[in-house]
Amino acid sequence: MTEILQKTERAYEGDHDRPLAGYVGLLGAYGGTVGVAAIAALLAGRRAPEQVGVLDVLLMAACTHKVSRRLAKDPVTSPLRAPFTRYEGQGGPSEVQEKPRNALGELLACPFCLAQWVATGYAAGLVLAPRVTRLVGATMTAVAISDWLQLAYAKLMKSAEE
Repeated sequence: MTEILQKTERAYEGDHDRPLAGYVGLLGAYGGTVGVAAIAALLAGRRAPEQVGVLDVLLMAACTHKVSRRLAKDPVTSPLRAPFTRYEGQGGPSEVQEKPRNALGELLACPFCLAQWVATGYAAGLVLAPRVTRLVGATMTAVAISDWLQLAYAKLMKSAEE
């Protein structure tokens, strides 16, 4: 099996270095995590909601955005990424730019990649602990809105100075 994966990886990559084996591991971890959450819900007698309301989707979207950016770009969370990334410099406002060293680094430094994991965790939270999940969602949504207000304020102050 390892030989087949290595052959496939060489044929796929060409002149590019893509950590396919690492991606396979991440896919397995994701699937395993979803499986564990489903079993936990089953054992707890919890069921997925018949439908997810518009407000829950909006809360989930804003929370997913904020948490995935916080995990992938925030200077304070850089110790979580440091074993898997290399610091390259300042990114956006209050963000860092890092280069991944491996597949896990690609996941951890990419807010778009992390978003699926965060949203899946949020969805599991809605099944297993909806009240706490909505509270966390509301908290992170407030942080996201505050960030936008901070950026708007800074832009207004810069415009006033010109």
